[in-house]
Amino acid sequence: MPETVQAALAAAANAPGYPLTRGTPAVRDAAARWLARRHGVTVSPDAVLPVIGTKEFVAWLPIQLGLGAGDTIVYPAMAYPTYEAGVRLAGATPAPLDTLELVTGAAGPDGTPLGQPRLLWVNSPSNPTGQVLAPADLRAVVGWARERGTVLASDECYIEQGWDAAPVSVLRPDVSGGRHDGLLAVHSLSKRSNLAGYRAGFVTGDPGLIAELHEIRRHAGMIMPAPVQAAMVAALDDDAHADEQRARYFARRAVLRPALTGAGWEVQHSEAGLYLWASRTGADGWASARILAEAGILASPGELYGAAGTPYIRLALTATDERVAAAAARLAALA
Repeated sequence: MPETVQAALAAAANAPGYPLTRGTPAVRDAAARWLARRHGVTVSPDAVLPVIGTKEFVAWLPIQLGLGAGDTIVYPAMAYPTYEAGVRLAGATPAPLDTLELVTGAAGPDGTPLGQPRLLWVNSPSNPTGQVLAPADLRAVVGWARERGTVLASDECYIEQGWDAAPVSVLRPDVSGGRHDGLLAVHSLSKRSNLAGYRAGFVTGDPGLIAELHEIRRHAGMIMPAPVQAAMVAALDDDAHADEQRARYFARRAVLRPALTGAGWEVQHSEAGLYLWASRTGADGWASARILAEAGILASPGELYGAAGTPYIRLALTATDERVAAAAARLAALA
């Protein structure tokens, strides 16, 4: 974790008063500067809202949008489980669908017509697959959502971990059409700055939606602690540590990926993010996970991320360099 971020947290530790739910001007300005500097996105600081880690936001967004019984919410067919958890908490109808198939077919998961969803989640780069949606594909999704009056929420937590592809924000002008109505972009510092324990993230996009979310979160007490807000400012204003973190993940990937393929797994997608998404001929994800577990390597069966993930495993790049090297050695013994 960057020392500058730790120092900012410590300097702001004497904060007995209630912080602002909407965030300090400093944290909102820092988020807007980062988006402009690193991702070619221009937002007003007034349209930035800190969240207590983006997992919290993903889980509670449907309820905060007033969704419930009778409302359909679409999220990727292979996805981080919290999207579905948010749908279930709201009592809404889940529709796990491939994002690109959605904009061309618009059929529900059981083949029935989808109707008009109230909320659509996209996740690029994807957790678990590492798939990156090209600007043209994202642009098509934006158009599809706007034609139906559907709120489009884009989970962009891995946007700075692009390896074989360059991830872009749904708010970038060539994707959004230069306007942010109906769009939300969610960003986390857990991956970029190794701040998972700080619960530091933010959402931005449609100013009207942000204002509504702020009002709800203000009354619900969803307030980021002031010291964490100060730490966020330091992290967002410092690109050097993020580049170092990115290089660290890239080096681990360069060790683990060839070791995995050399041992008999085929890697799919995985062009970005912190995971390798892989399958093995003759073994589903559970069997693959058992093979690896017997070799002392922990992998997640793909079915944990949706039925479409059954053939796959997800292997993380988040272990230490030493543990990644040890895993590669164990994979070599399986080859």
